[in-house]
Amino acid sequence: MASDRVFGAVVILVALAYIASAFQIQASFMSDPMGSKTFPVIIGVVAALCGGVMVFKPDEEPDWPGLATVGALAITVVVMVGYAYALKPLGFLIPTAITATILSYQIQNRPVFAVLTGLGLSIGLFVIFKYALGLGLVPVPKGWF
Repeated sequence: MASDRVFGAVVILVALAYIASAFQIQASFMSDPMGSKTFPVIIGVVAALCGGVMVFKPDEEPDWPGLATVGALAITVVVMVGYAYALKPLGFLIPTAITATILSYQIQNRPVFAVLTGLGLSIGLFVIFKYALGLGLVPVPKGWF
């Protein structure tokens, strides 16, 4: 119960800091009627309310994940950070295929299925983002052209 209360208090403090920083946003001359501060303030208020619920109504005894789960989460974080750094120099297709393959393998230990999932997601997402949404994605490293 104490861990939920401490985490809830931290969430409230972070939400208040987020709301304070949202009020520092300067509106441009072409802003919408609600202003550019409204959405961040709403997000901060919702986060503060969620933190309040955790403080005043914590779980009886939270179940903490085992070491294997924490390790899998650490691997996922490392893979996602590496993905963010690899996108610009390697293009979209290669890092997305590798990342999706690794994450798919973590979900279900079937190597062939993981590779096919990675390739399918990479190509499918590229087509959607590039042609349906019109984003300026580079498919492969620029030196390959």
